[in-house]
Amino acid sequence: MNQKIVIAHRGACGYLPEHTLEAKVMAHAMNVDFIEQDLVLSKDDIPMVIHDIYLDDISDVVTKFPTRKRKDNRFYVIDFNFDELKTLCVTERIDTKTGEQVYKNRFPKGKGNFKLNSLQEEIELIQGLNKSTGKNVGIYPEIKEPKFHQKEGKDISKIVLNILTEYGYKTKNDNCILQCFDAKELKRIRNEFKSELFLVQLIQLEEEELRLEEFAKYADGIGPWIQQIIKGK
Repeated sequence: MNQKIVIAHRGACGYLPEHTLEAKVMAHAMNVDFIEQDLVLSKDDIPMVIHDIYLDDISDVVTKFPTRKRKDNRFYVIDFNFDELKTLCVTERIDTKTGEQVYKNRFPKGKGNFKLNSLQEEIELIQGLNKSTGKNVGIYPEIKEPKFHQKEGKDISKIVLNILTEYGYKTKNDNCILQCFDAKELKRIRNEFKSELFLVQLIQLEEEELRLEEFAKYADGIGPWIQQIIKGK
């Protein structure tokens, strides 16, 4: 890609709770080029669009399922099936220690009736809006915490790639950019699964050497941390 593109990070998350379908609709209406999907598996292997493996900082899981926390007092997406996750109300991001809204000037905490959604639901929404508007907004999924999922006995990459293929995202020409922080996993996606998608290697802040030559063997692009680009951020 030789041109600048606009990516809606977690949708229009400055205006509506992150990763909700409402935030994605608004992003689509704002004429972005791609809309991002962070992906975490449910207990029954449904890729859910949510930024973290936890539920308690963006939903009312603590009040709806108070006994379902783990020993670390966190509530994990992977411990709930799809139907259970759909009963939760999504809110603006909160501090789990204080209960206070993190970004004070965004959509008011606890207002509205926002829900979690699956990758399939979001793809169908974006593809439907593309059809009805004549636009060609792409998707920008990120596979989250593959090592965590593997410890839980789940292969998130395989599941996600199968869904992307089902919905027509197979090659670099299919308006899908797939990203991951885990270099080993992204390399596996290219070499083991033979994916022909446009792959982006995300880079951790603490990573001292970019290892660009190594990344170039399997990735088409990189996603540097903002502090690696702009000083003082």
